[in-house]
Amino acid sequence: MSRRRVERLLNLTMCLMATSRFITVSQLGELVEGYEPGVTEEEQEAFRRMFERDKAYLREIGIPLETGTDSAFSDEVGYRIRRGDYALPDIALAPDEAAALALAGALWSTTALAGPAASALRKLAAGGAAVGDGGLGALDGFEPRVDATDPAFEPCLAAVQAGRAIRFPYRKMVKMVETGVTERHVEPWGVLSWRGRWYLAGHDVVRGAPRVFRLSRFAGPVRPVGLGGAVRVPPDVDLHAMVSTQAPPDQVRTATLAVRHGTGHALRRHARPAPATRPAPAADMDLVEMEFADTERFARWIVGSGPDVIVLEPPELRAAVVARLRAAAAGTAGVCEAAAVPGGR
Repeated sequence: MSRRRVERLLNLTMCLMATSRFITVSQLGELVEGYEPGVTEEEQEAFRRMFERDKAYLREIGIPLETGTDSAFSDEVGYRIRRGDYALPDIALAPDEAAALALAGALWSTTALAGPAASALRKLAAGGAAVGDGGLGALDGFEPRVDATDPAFEPCLAAVQAGRAIRFPYRKMVKMVETGVTERHVEPWGVLSWRGRWYLAGHDVVRGAPRVFRLSRFAGPVRPVGLGGAVRVPPDVDLHAMVSTQAPPDQVRTATLAVRHGTGHALRRHARPAPATRPAPAADMDLVEMEFADTERFARWIVGSGPDVIVLEPPELRAAVVARLRAAAAGTAGVCEAAAVPGGR
């Protein structure tokens, strides 16, 4: 964002907070430094488009703009910011409390909740709370992230917030081996993390009982069903207890991988040389072993290396990687075919 726009947004915010009456757009054009309403129709239209962008941005970052009029005889809408709606009282946080808040904001910075998390930290900082980088204190140098990259994360979270049932294909696992894909119909109650894994907790409509589902095992898109607001979370439900009792325990296994020379540096840091019991599939590859617990998550990580990493064992991991590569190839082929259509976009 340019310095000029930052200054204009700050001037607009201060102007709207400085009065209890509603200020019209035309009045803001005269009062706020950085606006140039102009005299021609084109100049005035450009000014109004600039104001609409600024208004949308202020609301996006959590500043509540109120609309209304000061006169029953005026049709022109005005704007203001109530101090009580935006300003916070002085907030004093202990060092460990400030560190916890800063850490929570950092945890969500790469997920769908990055915007709300950043907005909450801005408001706390405006109220005098030390929740910036300094709030991390002894945690400097430690930068955790929530891994919410599962494609099912955002649609499941949206369904929970909307109170709307969903359907999705789900991989059934028996003793850590995939035994097929089944269609699930669920009334979602919550999305939560347990031991580094994301789960959907809710009521399984077909089975008529509460169930939890690991997001990494969703085998296709999440489809909303019915109307929003139809799902009600039982008041006595304990989602953490559901996940802790129903989620299958992690079974750590060992994968044997062939890694091409000069590649897979991140993977090699966690791996160890494999026993020389078999030759590598190519002369320019090394055999390594690496422990893993979540087949789908590990497969997603391996796929990022492309042809430079080949899974030799176990079979279920190899199958998961092959399935992802085939899906990616099919998607690419579809894009290429669409691009080849004359006049296609």
